[in-house]
Amino acid sequence: MKKHVAVIGSGYVGLVTGACLAEIGHAVVCVDNNRKKIEVLKKGGVPIYEPGLEEIIRKNRRNGRLTFTTSIEEGMKKAEIVFIAVNTPPKPNGEADLSYVEAVAREVAGLLRRPTVIVEKSTVPVHTGEKVKQTLRFYGRPDAEFDVASNPEFLREGTAVRDFLHPDRVVVGVESARAERVLRELYRPLKAPLLVTDLKSSELIKHSSNSFLAIKISFINAVANICERTGADVTKVAEGMGMDPRIGKAFLKAGLGYGGSCFPKDVSAYIKMAEEAGYDFELLKAVQNINDEQRRWVLRRLKKALWTLRGKTVAVWGLAFKPDTDDLRNAPALDIVRDLLSEGCGVRVHDPVAMPKAREFLKGVVFARDAYDAVKGADAVALVTEWKEYKDLDMKKVRTLVRTPVFLDGRNLYDPAALAGEGFQVHAVGRTPLN
Repeated sequence: MKKHVAVIGSGYVGLVTGACLAEIGHAVVCVDNNRKKIEVLKKGGVPIYEPGLEEIIRKNRRNGRLTFTTSIEEGMKKAEIVFIAVNTPPKPNGEADLSYVEAVAREVAGLLRRPTVIVEKSTVPVHTGEKVKQTLRFYGRPDAEFDVASNPEFLREGTAVRDFLHPDRVVVGVESARAERVLRELYRPLKAPLLVTDLKSSELIKHSSNSFLAIKISFINAVANICERTGADVTKVAEGMGMDPRIGKAFLKAGLGYGGSCFPKDVSAYIKMAEEAGYDFELLKAVQNINDEQRRWVLRRLKKALWTLRGKTVAVWGLAFKPDTDDLRNAPALDIVRDLLSEGCGVRVHDPVAMPKAREFLKGVVFARDAYDAVKGADAVALVTEWKEYKDLDMKKVRTLVRTPVFLDGRNLYDPAALAGEGFQVHAVGRTPLN
């Protein structure tokens, strides 16, 4: 059954959600107050890099199921479901800033003309649904009919379209049979397991899921530090751990820590939520500390390999926080590059898709034409983001271009023995250096 849907907020989550809902047959209006972004979308462009997204936006604009506007009023003309998918950035104390959510809820309240399900799609703290409901009552008509629901997203940048269309589960938190029925009908085309919970449990599921994955990442990075000090190989340790079905191999890949828009923000918000509930979430505080320290691995290794860094040139491969995205939010590469600059290094950088955005954040670096151009005359090469195209490079050629053959594999992308065979001094996370 086709639903009329408004998605307010056309960032990573809102745009993917809107496009994919149109793809499964619904009529969707995506709303954003950024006029420049909406103009790009109306002209057929896509303001973010996400594999597969441009194709389904183009297809569903053409068939009329997907439209874009800057007006919430226009977006809600026919809407029976309204998704709130605006940004919830962290405040300086780690608490989620819900001012954008509140502002949208206030405007939506005055536009309610039919029974409507208002859905939290943004990642929000527990109790947000209650506040949204209160706002709708305060600013809406006394006879307005609405339900508030929670529907956390589990989209991974780089695979977001696939994750939406082929989810391992859909979670909805509701307070009425009507809201449950409407959301079941909305997601029925996906034929995915659907978990129905109360509002508060649904709100906690996303924070709990992301925080647990962050724990796994920081745990294996802590193990990697022990491996480096004892001569063990973290990739073998992780393999042995992952064979236990109670643990699993996912998120046990040692590296330079997590980044992006979700994990850092959600961990901080969960710590703050727990504090407000009277619980000191010391475990997540340790996770944050481990992650922050892991970003300094490149600097620590370079100092061991090159002695002094002032005047040296370092090539950095990869700037986005993960492959297959241009997202630089909380990207480890940004901190690594700034640390290198503060040490007096010259820095040459390359990323397959994130270079245009990186120019806004990084000053005083050379933006190379390609990965080979980045390493010309370099005293060291640091692999920071594990793009596939870096794995496919001709490392013999790279060896002829560098000045000093120091290679830092921050993501364990390469076979250290093979690199050493090409004449590199290899430093890989959680593994014994090879000369």
